[in-house]
Amino acid sequence: MPLSLNQFLLLVLTIAAVVVAVFLVRFLAQLRGAAEEGEKTMVGVRKLVENLNELDGMVKDRLVSLGELMEASKRTAVNLSEASFFLTSRVLRPSSKFWPVVFPLASFFWKQFRKRKEKKHGG
Repeated sequence: MPLSLNQFLLLVLTIAAVVVAVFLVRFLAQLRGAAEEGEKTMVGVRKLVENLNELDGMVKDRLVSLGELMEASKRTAVNLSEASFFLTSRVLRPSSKFWPVVFPLASFFWKQFRKRKEKKHGG
């Protein structure tokens, strides 16, 4: 049973339509899977963004407290510098001429104090 040209073309078009339909169905199934994976990924990204925002807030709080600590450290350093300047310029330099006399006397009294302390404790 030979096919006429019209029947042959109809058969070729039918096969082509079936192939295209199968291809479209498979493509749409893959597209649906990709969309589901995309939704899952977006949920994960939202969670990560929320965690990142929390972390950002924590880091900002820590930076503020670190800045306050740095300012307090600067003030402490300045105060220590002023105190050491005062001690060296107002106390130690003027009294340096008395150190040769004061140091041996202080050493002598310290030794006497330690001897008395040892006698009290049964040494």
